[in-house]
Amino acid sequence: MRLLLIEDDTMIGRAVRQGLGDAGFTVDWVMDGRAAERALSNGVYDLALLDLGLPGQDGMAVLQGLRTRGNAVPVLIVTARDAVADRIAGLNAGADDYVLKPFDLDELIARVRALLRRHAGGGSPLLQCGPLILDPVRKQVSLKGETVHLSAREFSLLETLMQRPGAVLSREQLEDSLYGWTEEIGSNAVEVHLHKLRRKLGADTIRNVRGVGYKVVAP
Repeated sequence: MRLLLIEDDTMIGRAVRQGLGDAGFTVDWVMDGRAAERALSNGVYDLALLDLGLPGQDGMAVLQGLRTRGNAVPVLIVTARDAVADRIAGLNAGADDYVLKPFDLDELIARVRALLRRHAGGGSPLLQCGPLILDPVRKQVSLKGETVHLSAREFSLLETLMQRPGAVLSREQLEDSLYGWTEEIGSNAVEVHLHKLRRKLGADTIRNVRGVGYKVVAP
């Protein structure tokens, strides 16, 4: 899952990016409102974490512009503005949740996961496709009750596919979910990870729709 962190405080930004990365997310980080608008226009993010006190353009203006353009990406406001009026204004402008600084990093990650589940239409933290079960919190995968050991990239790739079981995702969509701006992507990186997943889960679990992309199906 690919997230956009919009935060101008370098100490907070580094800590949050590291924490989210350790939790298995791909995180891009921008530090002002104008850069946030440009990044969000790409449509590659599953969720945005938005500070309000930003240089260039205030975070509230970024949020309002996002919703005016019809962009429904989940937005978690993370700010020091603790007045009730500010919280009401943020939620009314289209934010999905509101977290006050200082915050506990584990709680922030839990809120991110809850928003992603809500946006995907699921209440359970578990992702399931037949006997294949993925637990994004514990970073565990099981098939027919047996634990399957995956690398971090393999896990992230499978999680992306299982967020939309049966839907065909293109290679470009899978690359966007796995790699941030600063990472180099090999020409066949996704195919290599998919090949390894098929060896561990069974060849028919992830199917190639020729010329379109890939989908996960119940084994």
